[in-house]
Amino acid sequence: MSAEHDHDSGHSARWEIGFAIASGVTYVSGMIAEYALDQPSVATVLFLATYFFGGYFTIRSAIHSTLNGKFEVDFLMLVAAIGAASIGRFAEGAVLLFLFSLGHALEEYALARASKSIEALAELAPRTTLVHTGGPSNLSGEFAEKSVDDLDVGDLVLIRPNSRVSADGFVVDGRSAIDQSAVTGESIPVEKEPVRSPAAAAARPTSVPAEHRVFAGTVNGSGALVVQATALAKDSTLSKVVELVASTDQAKSPTQRFLDTFQRIYVPAVIAFVIGVFAVGYFALGDPFADAFYLAMAVLVAASPCALALATPSAVLAGVARAARAGVLIKGGAPLETLGRVTSIAFDKTGTLTWGAPQVTDTVAAPGMALDELLATTLAVEKLSDHPLAAAVTDGVAGRTTTQLTATDLQSVTGRGVRARIDGEPVEIGNARLFTDAGTALDDVAADIERLQAGGRTLMIVRRGGRFLGVIGVMDTPRREAGQVLERLRESGMTDIVMISGDHQQVAEAVGREVGVDRALGGLLPEDKVTQIRGMSGSKDQPAGGRRCAMVGDGVNDAPAMAQADVGIAMGAAGSAVALETADVALMSDDLGRLPFAVRLSRQTSRIIRQNLIASLGIVVFLIVVTFMGLPMGPVVFIHEGSTLIVVANALRLLRFDIGQEHAGVEHETRPQKVPAAA
Repeated sequence: MSAEHDHDSGHSARWEIGFAIASGVTYVSGMIAEYALDQPSVATVLFLATYFFGGYFTIRSAIHSTLNGKFEVDFLMLVAAIGAASIGRFAEGAVLLFLFSLGHALEEYALARASKSIEALAELAPRTTLVHTGGPSNLSGEFAEKSVDDLDVGDLVLIRPNSRVSADGFVVDGRSAIDQSAVTGESIPVEKEPVRSPAAAAARPTSVPAEHRVFAGTVNGSGALVVQATALAKDSTLSKVVELVASTDQAKSPTQRFLDTFQRIYVPAVIAFVIGVFAVGYFALGDPFADAFYLAMAVLVAASPCALALATPSAVLAGVARAARAGVLIKGGAPLETLGRVTSIAFDKTGTLTWGAPQVTDTVAAPGMALDELLATTLAVEKLSDHPLAAAVTDGVAGRTTTQLTATDLQSVTGRGVRARIDGEPVEIGNARLFTDAGTALDDVAADIERLQAGGRTLMIVRRGGRFLGVIGVMDTPRREAGQVLERLRESGMTDIVMISGDHQQVAEAVGREVGVDRALGGLLPEDKVTQIRGMSGSKDQPAGGRRCAMVGDGVNDAPAMAQADVGIAMGAAGSAVALETADVALMSDDLGRLPFAVRLSRQTSRIIRQNLIASLGIVVFLIVVTFMGLPMGPVVFIHEGSTLIVVANALRLLRFDIGQEHAGVEHETRPQKVPAAA
């Protein structure tokens, strides 16, 4: 019984279960023939039939593993069964192969429950779609059915009400709410609306906001949509998730790697031990050959590590499947188990603990100045600017003033601000250096500047006609759920929570205080972030036994730091192919509240693995002891296979872990459109 459990090895679980049942029928018939009908020759034939049905798939597995240089449990069981037959104990060998084959078939069936949770994702995307063939590029156009495999990037597809979305893309016509739970894990349907400029969206598809983007395999609501495809079917987000999750066995956990090494030593050691048992019994103690050989075969069965081989992979498979159903992609046993051991976690600030979108948070008029004049002046000038903060400022003040002013002669002062004119008067808007470099004192607004800077705001000081009108504070506002997330992480055992940022230290400290991190580190370049993560992960003097660190970011800009961490966690990975590839763990939606669930699941998986290992090793020791005390091979096989099923059943409990409690203790927050500025 290989620890790999290759579900595509050429035989179906149905055939395996059928052969196991046939072996049971022939075994029971053989026992009746021998003990009830007193027909030993008939019984022998039936027991040999049991050998065939019970040993068929076992022999195939044993040959495959042996040719690959591995001596695994299948090989040990065959040796024991053949050994029993060689001394005329056909019944014992038959029951061994019957129970072993039945146990193996039931394990495959049980593990299939976990793998089906993953495989079912591949069936979500429809096989055909309606593609635009003529007429207007909207709902009134002409559409014809086409295989999704033949879709090209840029094709327009019609998504009918209450049907599955056939391609990744963005909405160009129609409005509806889409159930994205299959891809992002979001429990509430997300409202979708058309993009303003399809050409601009097609030029930068990864930058299209969430309210316009759709994913293949998700379920449309009551409205029809026309979607422009941005990826081929094989490159869709759903396809990448299925591909990555299906290959999770490539990233084995530390425990599984240790057990693989251990088994390569353990199996030959068991064979040597069994030979020793036979030699001592036959040569030293003078037992009859048949008795000594039978005891050796029974010990061989007792010492076989069936349950041990499945202790870790069964738990990993169930854990990865449970995470995928919750919109958390964990790429294998290594990150799943390692995340369960993490005690330090670092967050990038922008887009992770904050929304990644600057908002006007403060509008403060200078003494004796009207707030409306401050707002109207700022709006008139910033509307002309192409600075990244200009859009945030205009959005933040536009709805708070009705005064219409016209600005002209806009000039940008790099690194400081802008200058313009309104009604012939000069206007300056910028940071303190814009004024101090010109020798202008800031006495009128100095107190407000100091207060807002201490709060981590980026400042825009506004002056018109030689009069300071006031100060506007801009900030990338923290997520309200961030504080709750950090508290849940502390409850899960995180002892060091750090925020790292390229922003000014004052900004980092202000955000850090608001969300509740242990430390806030600002002014960090990408290479500085790598150094910080390396320090949090321990040093060369305390490698494996030291601290383990996770890094949470967007999976793109933070890739170097995430690669340095023991576990890299990407936010909003459904919208980023790069994040899907680079991260160890990917939160498919931009939902920070699922991070504590991922940590809890990882810790629970580690506990399940420990329980399985303790039970597996304990039962092996128990069986070896009772075998030497005279327990026959039949009961030994029964207990042996029963323990294997118990281990798998224990692992499958992970499929029900925290069902409906993915956001326990965290009040989910949707991305805000605008944050009102404080007067």
